[in-house]
Amino acid sequence: MRKKYLLILIFILANLCAKAQFLMDMVDTTTNMGKGMLSIYKKFDRIRFSGYVQPQFQFAQEKGAHSFNGGDFLPNVNNRFMLRRGRLRIDYIHFAEGKGPSVQFVFQFDGSEKGFFARDFWGRIMENQYQLFSLTAGLFARPFSYELNLGSGDRESPERGRMSQILTKVERDLGAMVSFEPRKKDHPLRYFKWDAGLFNGPGLNATADFDSHKDFISRLALKPYPVAKQVQVSGAVSYFNGGLMQGTKYVYKTKVVGSGKIFVVDSSDRNAGKIAPRKYYGADAQIRFRHPHGNTEFRGEFVTGTQTAGENITESPSALFTGYDGYYIRKFNGAYFYALQNIVNTHHQLCVKLDWYDPNTDVKGNDIGKAGTNINVANIKYTTLGMGYIYYATENVKLVLWYDRVMNEKTQLPGFTEDVKDDVFTARLQFKF
Repeated sequence: MRKKYLLILIFILANLCAKAQFLMDMVDTTTNMGKGMLSIYKKFDRIRFSGYVQPQFQFAQEKGAHSFNGGDFLPNVNNRFMLRRGRLRIDYIHFAEGKGPSVQFVFQFDGSEKGFFARDFWGRIMENQYQLFSLTAGLFARPFSYELNLGSGDRESPERGRMSQILTKVERDLGAMVSFEPRKKDHPLRYFKWDAGLFNGPGLNATADFDSHKDFISRLALKPYPVAKQVQVSGAVSYFNGGLMQGTKYVYKTKVVGSGKIFVVDSSDRNAGKIAPRKYYGADAQIRFRHPHGNTEFRGEFVTGTQTAGENITESPSALFTGYDGYYIRKFNGAYFYALQNIVNTHHQLCVKLDWYDPNTDVKGNDIGKAGTNINVANIKYTTLGMGYIYYATENVKLVLWYDRVMNEKTQLPGFTEDVKDDVFTARLQFKF
């Protein structure tokens, strides 16, 4: 698979070079006609290469720590060098004469010591008569949540929050989306954007869709709006209505039985083939204050809903369950909050981030691992306090020093009666072009 993506990339680059060389060979740029043809080519077609690489060093509290900060540490490892991301992106935009952009294509790859993977393969058609609508199709980011759509190269924290990583792993999926976004500067709704699309569901967790059910995802956003000379606000509401076909008849839900809470199974034959729910509701807001030293910014987002997963994990399944494996349906909520402050100038920034994810709001810490119950480790609530310093050396180089204080709720499970030692320090350099 890695060789396949490399061959595709080499083919694309070779074709771009060949096209440019062909144009130069065929067009006599010493004549007025030749110069005109070349200027038309440059005017109405745009190709842009961009990318970044993120080498980093990490230190964990204990060897073999489980982590959402770049993945789990191996059993005998508490420190590591790693290449967190290595992205190469190719954008192509065609500008229709007198009408603005009409077609956009994007190819993005991610490479590291773990392999070479596709991240974006999509195309977009832009309507130019009213300059209001566009259609996007292919592999691209789901239109849900602010943090999910904030690029890894621009985000201040090294990773997205635990909730974001679990509910929509790798952020992307195959589908099609319609967007409403006025492009005229004087349009009365120019500060609003609305996205709505249908997606397979598994995302990059699976190589193909494993059922016919599609996820509907939508986000209505207010883009940064100046409420005062030095103040901008923005926000959005997000909706995710999805699910997956139940491959077995075993469905578990949290119930109160006697003096405790347990998962109770519904094993009716009618369950097989039904759609198990994945429904999320989110709201986010951002406010930015400009000052002589740079910016002060606050962000927040809250998400709640219903998640279907397995007994021991709350990530969306990458395949249909079979045999005696059951579908566990849990109510959840989670949130994150950022406080960002430039100091001295825009090259220096301090950041504090608080996030939590409660995978099962029907239970508390004392319910987990209690004698006579089947509430296990997958239902533990985690809260993470992240603190960091970011140094923007140039437009192309960024240094991030970040510490995550990870706190789990205390339970009656062995190994989780106290806070687990899984804090992580990250030192990262980012080179961007």
